Amino acid sequence: MPKSLNIALIGYGKMGKIIEDIALSRGHHIGLKVTTSNADYDLNDLRDIDVAIEFSIPEAAVKNIKKCLNAGVPIAIGTTGWYDDIDEIVGLTKEKDGCILPATNFSIGVNIFFEINRHLAALMAKQQQYEAMITETHHTQKKDAPSGTAITLAEGIIENSTTKDRWTKEVAELKSDLAIKSLRMEDVPGTHEIVYDSDIDSITITHEAKSRKGFGLGAVLAAEFIADKKGVYSMKDVLAI
Repeated sequence: MPKSLNIALIGYGKMGKIIEDIALSRGHHIGLKVTTSNADYDLNDLRDIDVAIEFSIPEAAVKNIKKCLNAGVPIAIGTTGWYDDIDEIVGLTKEKDGCILPATNFSIGVNIFFEINRHLAALMAKQQQYEAMITETHHTQKKDAPSGTAITLAEGIIENSTTKDRWTKEVAELKSDLAIKSLRMEDVPGTHEIVYDSDIDSITITHEAKSRKGFGLGAVLAAEFIADKKGVYSMKDVLAI
């Protein structure tokens, strides 16, 4: 087991509670829980914290990250929908000699799926008879659409494609577009499907989360990984893939 950490949970909804259970089972302590009632916490509240795990809302994520960096607390970030500010956050991380690990998805299985997706995209790059499409399905409480995971999958395809140069919501306006369809249904932790379709056949790869526990475990593993580090990391570093 890793050494015991004093963890701040920034965001204490369903995911926060799952992360708490997993962290406690691994011998860690929860030193701070940030909810809507104490969202104005300050740097002093982070004084004895070893590492933070952020699962709040897109509108609050950047402020939370900056607080942790200013307090010298490494932070694993599971909130998505704030990446327009990623360059500023990376710059602040370097300025403060801090540590961040943003992840569009902390699930170990999903991060393996990311690698499979990139490899398949490279194999399909010359097979222009196939049209690629992504569908993501989540619970109705999910704030952002498309999901950060779907965007990461789209970026993995675009990086390896000879025909796609951007992703679009719901509909491909141009032949060079990669459409991401977003569905919201009750009690769906997260399902991502990539289809390559042609007149002859279809190739489909799918990741289906059975519960939120996979995300929680990955978040705790990420926090353990960065607790004594400086710099910008990803789940690829945690899983060595």
